[in-house]
Amino acid sequence: METQTHTFGDTRMRATVAAQGAELVALSADGEDVLWDAGKAWRRHSPVLFPIVGRLPDDTALIDGKSYRLTQHGFARDRRFRWVEMRDDGCVLELESDEKTLAVFPFRFRLWLDYRVQDGRLTVTYTLRNMEEGRELFASLGAHPAFRWPLRKGEDREAYRLTFEEAEPEPIRRLEGGLLAPDARPTPIKGRELALQDALFEDDAIIMDRVRSRSVVFGKPGSRGLRVAWNGFPQLGIWTKPGAHFLCIEPWHGFASPHGFRGEFRDKPGQLCLQPQQEWSAFWSVEAVDA
Repeated sequence: METQTHTFGDTRMRATVAAQGAELVALSADGEDVLWDAGKAWRRHSPVLFPIVGRLPDDTALIDGKSYRLTQHGFARDRRFRWVEMRDDGCVLELESDEKTLAVFPFRFRLWLDYRVQDGRLTVTYTLRNMEEGRELFASLGAHPAFRWPLRKGEDREAYRLTFEEAEPEPIRRLEGGLLAPDARPTPIKGRELALQDALFEDDAIIMDRVRSRSVVFGKPGSRGLRVAWNGFPQLGIWTKPGAHFLCIEPWHGFASPHGFRGEFRDKPGQLCLQPQQEWSAFWSVEAVDA
């Protein structure tokens, strides 16, 4: 019988990862559960977004003149990964292209996720390799972890905020019909702080395509919160369903297709481009801190 999940960590942080989707399905920091429980509002915890982030027009990718059906966020989140390593402090999982993936995404690849807890911090490293001979690979890849909002029952959700590492004055992007709206909008972030409220997400996700920071603290001032950090991901998404008790903090490389884009997949804004046998890596991490 194949192992379905693996639990690991230290005295300050414990994590559980599932082979299905290589998904983080449980996380506790200082003894408190901090990951969304995949309740009715949204049935996932922390899916892997690959080989696209967001949507394509009509869920269709045009690759070398041929149309392929790729639905929102791609297929990795719904595939079973292979265990490569299981350790007391983490694990490594792998997804490799096969007949099913090639039918919707005609590139040969290997994707690894390396989870590791060290000194109370969980780090998740993504490595993508182009397995093609003599052909470039184009793709997007993103993280989608959902944290409890509020982190502790009974706390006022609207007392929570995001505090960015740096001031974030650049305009944000929004979605219309699942695709990137044509016009940027003024940022709701005041200096380094974003006061969280459901009204922010009535127009779907906040997309920061010119984010300056490489970390953000999520929490209620005066209490314990979470610091989420990332490197190698140039964009950041922030999302919830209004009224739901989670907040997604999502480092991305890539985003939904812009309205009106009908070109080749290789020309889609935000794409990774890997030469034959080239690898790309990025990571995000989370740890408990004072908010």
